[in-house]
Amino acid sequence: MATEAQALQLVALLENELTRRRGAIDTHNAYYRGDHRLKFASDEFRKFHGGRYRDFSDNWTQVVADSPVERLTVTGFLAAGETTADRDLWEVWQVNALDADSQLGFLGAVTGARCFVLVWGDPDDPDMPVVTFEDASQSIVAYEPGSRRHRRAALKRWQDGNEDFATLYLKDEVWKFSRPLSRQDKSPQEADVDEALKQWTPREVADEPNPQPNPMNIVPMVELPNRPMLVDEPISDIAGTIAMQDAINLLWAQLFTASDYASFPQRVILGAEPPTIPKLNSAGEIVGKQLVDIQKFAVDRVMMFSGKDTKIASWAAANLAAYSDVIEVAVGHLAAQTRTPQHYLIGKMANLSADSLLAAETGLVQRVDEKKLWFGQGLREVASLIALAQGQDAKARALRSGRVLWADSESRSHAQMADALLKLKQLGFPFEWLALRYGLTPTEVSDVMALRAAELEADPVTALTREMTAGAGPLPAQPGPADTEAEPEGEPGEEPEL
Repeated sequence: MATEAQALQLVALLENELTRRRGAIDTHNAYYRGDHRLKFASDEFRKFHGGRYRDFSDNWTQVVADSPVERLTVTGFLAAGETTADRDLWEVWQVNALDADSQLGFLGAVTGARCFVLVWGDPDDPDMPVVTFEDASQSIVAYEPGSRRHRRAALKRWQDGNEDFATLYLKDEVWKFSRPLSRQDKSPQEADVDEALKQWTPREVADEPNPQPNPMNIVPMVELPNRPMLVDEPISDIAGTIAMQDAINLLWAQLFTASDYASFPQRVILGAEPPTIPKLNSAGEIVGKQLVDIQKFAVDRVMMFSGKDTKIASWAAANLAAYSDVIEVAVGHLAAQTRTPQHYLIGKMANLSADSLLAAETGLVQRVDEKKLWFGQGLREVASLIALAQGQDAKARALRSGRVLWADSESRSHAQMADALLKLKQLGFPFEWLALRYGLTPTEVSDVMALRAAELEADPVTALTREMTAGAGPLPAQPGPADTEAEPEGEPGEEPEL
């Protein structure tokens, strides 16, 4: 049991680390949304054209982040020693809308380097725990010294209205705190008062003690790291794209500038004085000369110059394709560095076979499988926490060493998938395993198995024949009267008479 002072000290330490992480998370989220800081090659370019392209971005970072997330779909959980997916656990997953929220969590991990999952019991429904994905900007987990898996504490901090809220999760208890939200537009005197009010104080909730006992006896928040390192922090998929994304934005800005100033052939007059017209007074008398407005020539499309040395020269329009070619190369580098298929970014797909497309997506498939490995470890722990919240300790141990079922990482047509599953069926794989491989959820598999049983009961001969044909090739032909050789007449051993 921790004292209030110890709990506040732990909150302060975790909050400081959360604040340190916040800068990188906000930057990566901004790049995902297309809110980029436009970089310039020179001070002169910034001076004359910086304001023109302040809100422009050619956002490729969003494609890089979305491409693996769209293939990360959880379809069920399988406990150790079991052959069928856990239906009760999948019901908890569905009731908490995690089929949709998990996509938000995976996207948060890909962009912010990590996300978190919080599991807590519902006093109104003990059989249905509350499971939520949490953003890395609001949550943090502290581990035991020397461990990357044994959790010591977890903190969730958020704002609502004019208050800051914090909940500290320990192995045996949960502390809740709050404080007034700090204002930015305050005087020095108000700042002193605000500093005194800034301290966390216990937050009282009706019908709940503070601290509240933790019946699971384990920190109920799990971290899902993206591209973890042995001795360093996880890496965001956005982090490696920022430099090239800035270069692409700059190239577009330079292309637009060249298009504005040099996209048409230009002409220049050499050896001539600027054209003038007489300047008249109110009586109509010539009193001098004045320069002709150059804008008049642009409108009238007629220019008149005199002088024996007057010449007209011209130069061709700027080659804007040089910029677009460099941009395409930069996007190709971005694709190679992030293992994103080039047809996701460049969009050139001409006469590509199905095998060529699968080969082009090999890097992305491997990238998705790596994320399944690391996210799957955390999700197994989440499944174990759900069982603990339901009071099922033995099931929690089995789920911790079980596995997460995912949809196929590869993008295949229905014909390719059906052909692959048919070959696996002929090798002897059971129908239920094939249905999960196809991407059905455990609930859908159960429904299909029930329908299949009903079909077999209604017409067992046809169903069995179809199954044997699909699993073991055509049925052997049965010999009939016409296929039986007639015994030759005469005694055995004698040659028949012709």
